[in-house]
Amino acid sequence: MTPNMDETANRTKMHHLAEKLERAREFIELNLDSDIDLDALSGVACLSKFHFHRQFSIRYGVNVATYVRLLRLKKASYQLVYRPEISVTDIALDCSYENSESFSRAFRKVFGVSPSAFRQAPDWASWETHFDAIVRVRNEVYVNRTDFEVEIVDVPSITIAAMEHRDSPNRLGGTVGEFIEWRRANHCPPSKYRTFNLVFDDPDAVTDSSFRFDIGCELPEKADLSDPRIKVKTIEGGRCAKIRFVGSTDAIGVAVRYLYSPWQEQSGEKLRDFPVFFERINLFPEVPEREMITDIYLPIL
Repeated sequence: MTPNMDETANRTKMHHLAEKLERAREFIELNLDSDIDLDALSGVACLSKFHFHRQFSIRYGVNVATYVRLLRLKKASYQLVYRPEISVTDIALDCSYENSESFSRAFRKVFGVSPSAFRQAPDWASWETHFDAIVRVRNEVYVNRTDFEVEIVDVPSITIAAMEHRDSPNRLGGTVGEFIEWRRANHCPPSKYRTFNLVFDDPDAVTDSSFRFDIGCELPEKADLSDPRIKVKTIEGGRCAKIRFVGSTDAIGVAVRYLYSPWQEQSGEKLRDFPVFFERINLFPEVPEREMITDIYLPIL
């Protein structure tokens, strides 16, 4: 074989290997609530257990066991803080731990605090650093996508009760928790009042306390607006480019950037002076991350 033929063959071989590993990674995401073992995963990838384990670590920068553990602990963390009605024991079982003791050991080993302590005082900035590998991998899956389906829709004006996050992106979880508490106190659950976000800044570009992000819901008729954290705002009606994004919002920035470029450049549409906004059709951890649905709207003239 000539050098060029050798190079082509190697690229083809690596492409096939990447496809096999991605099938296994997707299997993990789809079966996170079930027993996942190395035999099953290597079978999905059609690789030997040793070869699969080694190649998974090389490709994704984290070993299989750590990848599974982090995904389960992410779900558990959200349940601890955002679902206070669920006991630690029930969260442990729901996240595939045998009992609360094994769950607590695993949680403390990663985050340095017990599940109960995290529930009482979550340090989201520190917590987020443990999921860099997960976020990176999920973004790599989407980064080269050019097949997002974009539709032009007319959106009516929507009045919302919003809580402004004006701090670094890695502290957003705290503001989300405060807004959830306000929603519960005002009896406006996501099942009855639509959930929105106004996205003023790219969290990859603005990483300090100047980052701006609003968390809101449709304004309830009898909402307590005396809370100084709550602002009444209007999502301006008009034409929007819309993408329905299905999956973890860890990678949603890829779809947003696609709307700005290349879609906006190729379409010739002009942007309105209003930020991108999201409608959260459903929410994690009420649904698995893979089943999350977020409608992304880019306001245009």
